Amino acid sequence: MKSKFTRKALVALLAVSALVLSACSSGSDDAAGGDVKVTLITKDQTNPFFVAMIKGAKDKAAELGVDLTVGSGKEEGDDAGQIALIENAISAKHAGILITPMSVNVNSAITKAREAGLFVIALDTPTDPADIVDITFATDNCEAGELIGKWAAAKLGGKKAVIALLDIFDDRMVSVDYCRDNGFLKGMGIDVKDPKVMGDEAKTGKYSGGDYVIVGNKATGANEDGGRTGLEQLLAKNKAINVVYTINEPTAAGACAALKAAGTKAIVVSVDGGRAGIENVKSGCIGATSQQYPLLMADLGVQAIYDIVKTGKKPEVSPGLDFFNTGVTLITDDPQSGVDSKDTAYGLEKAWG
Repeated sequence: MKSKFTRKALVALLAVSALVLSACSSGSDDAAGGDVKVTLITKDQTNPFFVAMIKGAKDKAAELGVDLTVGSGKEEGDDAGQIALIENAISAKHAGILITPMSVNVNSAITKAREAGLFVIALDTPTDPADIVDITFATDNCEAGELIGKWAAAKLGGKKAVIALLDIFDDRMVSVDYCRDNGFLKGMGIDVKDPKVMGDEAKTGKYSGGDYVIVGNKATGANEDGGRTGLEQLLAKNKAINVVYTINEPTAAGACAALKAAGTKAIVVSVDGGRAGIENVKSGCIGATSQQYPLLMADLGVQAIYDIVKTGKKPEVSPGLDFFNTGVTLITDDPQSGVDSKDTAYGLEKAWG
């Protein structure tokens, strides 16, 4: 996507973003006096997933005596905010950066950081290409999508699937977005043309249990308001929607509100595994969710940079993957044959947030 800013305007925006976001930084007070300095950059600081990730990083930093700075974009899609924070970490000569990358638009800044000698680790959202960073600690988002897709297909029991897809973006392709969306479709048994492109699959055809029709994809910004608005728009196109894929659990909560307002029901599936999301599985709002582990991602990331500085030891990717897989578990109280899952009691025990 081409920038709409002139070079001077972009420089000014980055400067303002750096000043604004510095107010959101935890600074070095979290682990004062540490000789290993690390910056954690999340997409925002309101999504419970990133709140949990920040907590995991702070806890590990306190344990190791790492000097941790935390910052974020102002909202999902704020590439400029993340770029400003990367520039700050370079200027401060930090040992490393942990980042949930917003999009490929931050790749150049990440490369600049690595060229300056910083070790850069992606968390949750793998970069595209993978080798833009030194390593990624993340959920296998494709597997997370497949699990909820397989569950939804089994739950339908051969009924026609009328599908709504609630994604993050519609103006860019980000790995967490296309991997979960296309993973879900693959799990349903629907042919995906390009695994890195959303929306190019046939809109009608056969899934593993019968016929399907895809009503459409909607960008939600991965938040509750976006989930509600997105599904309202798709329900206006087709009131028969009976399967709703959602990018995350806040989006799913919005989708549930839209279904309730419309006086209709559908199978809602999601990815996250936070406490509020598992409670929504328990209540029946969400049928099944793929639980991921953000505290572990952050814990491993801080430990990795600390080990590199202290011993030179670098982390390795999981066998057969180009990232370190932090695991995923399907959580549901309605298990389906042939789909491994755990119940909400397990999910709440492992939940974050």
